Amino acid sequence: MKAVLFRQHGGPDVLEYTEFPAPEPKPGEALIRLRAAALNRMDVMVRNGWAGLKLELPHINGADGAGEIVALSFPLPVGEGLGVRENARETGDSVVINANLGCGQCEFCLAGKDNMCLHWHLLGETVRGTYAEFVCVPIRQLYKLPNGFDFHQAAASALVYQTAWHSLVTRGKIQKGETVLIVGAGGGVNTASIQIAKYLGARVVVVGSNAKKLEMTESIGADILIDRSKEEDWSKAVFLAMNKRGVDAVVDNVGTTFMMSLRALRKGGRLLTVGNSGSPKFEIDNRYLFAKHLSILGSTMSSIAEFKEVMDLIVAGKLKPVMDKAFPLKDAAIAQERLWNNENFGKITLDIP
Repeated sequence: MKAVLFRQHGGPDVLEYTEFPAPEPKPGEALIRLRAAALNRMDVMVRNGWAGLKLELPHINGADGAGEIVALSFPLPVGEGLGVRENARETGDSVVINANLGCGQCEFCLAGKDNMCLHWHLLGETVRGTYAEFVCVPIRQLYKLPNGFDFHQAAASALVYQTAWHSLVTRGKIQKGETVLIVGAGGGVNTASIQIAKYLGARVVVVGSNAKKLEMTESIGADILIDRSKEEDWSKAVFLAMNKRGVDAVVDNVGTTFMMSLRALRKGGRLLTVGNSGSPKFEIDNRYLFAKHLSILGSTMSSIAEFKEVMDLIVAGKLKPVMDKAFPLKDAAIAQERLWNNENFGKITLDIP
């Protein structure tokens, strides 16, 4: 099969578009003929590498993908029957992949909390992913798409919408009438968070890097726009825009901006985070936490049940992924550079013909 892979960590030049043996499904797995993949910043971080990351090289990037089932392997491993989507078990079905790989058997998986699995993996991060013509995943990870549903939209939705849904709905418990601040305008999780917050009936404030991206967030529902290129202390600008009350919740996946986010929160507010695109290490002033009764709530991905819930909203058109640009699979390196340089608004996808 054709795939984009790397044999060593490094810059975009380590990516190769080449032939690689197609995987074979193990019991309980499906072989998917991919038609589209979607990029995430995690792809570039894995390609660059970090201390302690252990991969089977060569490695294939990519958490998100959509295509058709071409083969199924049975029987299911013991204990996995409950997680299988019955209507996504036929060859020929169009499906989108849930990249959150729980073991299906630990205490968390059995409790329906597979994103907290004791043996958790993320497709494309610790196991080979979707920058390829074929991939194998457990059958329980598949969501059946309606006939004719666009593969690129499906791939663009899977990781970011389940991540934002679990963060805002399950962890953050966002309520109708609350105000949510989103730090960053163009990323996939942030654009998903804007739509989900609006779907829940919240008012949305967005802090963005430039006027063009902020205008685009307004087109998908943002209510208050703050340009950080003009407002260096954007936490003060948010506080004043809220009549000196502060916001109920902040979505901050940068990390290094936590202190600004904590300042923007009202008393009793909560900071929601699913990542650290700025840096994994930074300082915060603990006085803000206890003096303002604040909470920092972290999460990763979602459960299988939540994935179905949010994908049902996607295919019904109640949530719609923001699409940036599609590249041929062979141009994955160019696509990654566009993503890493923050040139995108919404999701970048790869076409796998």
